[in-house]
Amino acid sequence: MPTLVDVSHQITDGMTTSPGLPAPTVEEGAAGSDPVSGAGGTGGRVGLAGATGTYVEMPAHRYRDGADLADLDLERVADLPGLVVDATERNPIDTRLLRELDVHGRAVLLRTGWDRYWRTDGYNDPDHPYLEEAAAKFLVEGGAALVGVDAVGVDRTAPAAEGARPALGTLLSAGVPVVRHLCLLDQLPAEGFRFHAVPAKVRGMAAFPVRAFAVVG
Repeated sequence: MPTLVDVSHQITDGMTTSPGLPAPTVEEGAAGSDPVSGAGGTGGRVGLAGATGTYVEMPAHRYRDGADLADLDLERVADLPGLVVDATERNPIDTRLLRELDVHGRAVLLRTGWDRYWRTDGYNDPDHPYLEEAAAKFLVEGGAALVGVDAVGVDRTAPAAEGARPALGTLLSAGVPVVRHLCLLDQLPAEGFRFHAVPAKVRGMAAFPVRAFAVVG
């Protein structure tokens, strides 16, 4: 039987994904149901920024006329053949690590091991792993369907980067969705699994949490 491996972080009330972003609010719904009508409660309420927890970014995140969540083809985020790239000893992640790999049509998941710092001060350290622009171009030219990472993002966030996001821009401008803040990629094989990271179909949003998981076997 296939094994399901959850590679997304849970979202909890008041948690921090990235400094400066509003924390999510989670209100528990009323228990039980009306014995006469059979109607249940509201199911609770969640308020959050799109960039919360493990989430997918769409081209509209960077480009005014780019595709948003409602434009997202399921073929880009569901039932994709997966490929885990061991980048635990490589920072930045460059083309030398990728050039022998067949990435066409695949969800390319960059395993850095940075998820071990999740929800600690060290997670957003400016020296977190990142993807070089040339490596992002290699993934685009190779036909990658999706790129994911178990770290802050695919670009540097150090002050010297001055807000530049060349790797993210390269991927999103080519229509490649990016999944940030994955976890537990060490529990996946390098190949031989199917990857899913589907967000809600919301018009006007460019980023949204996903329940990312792999089907192994």
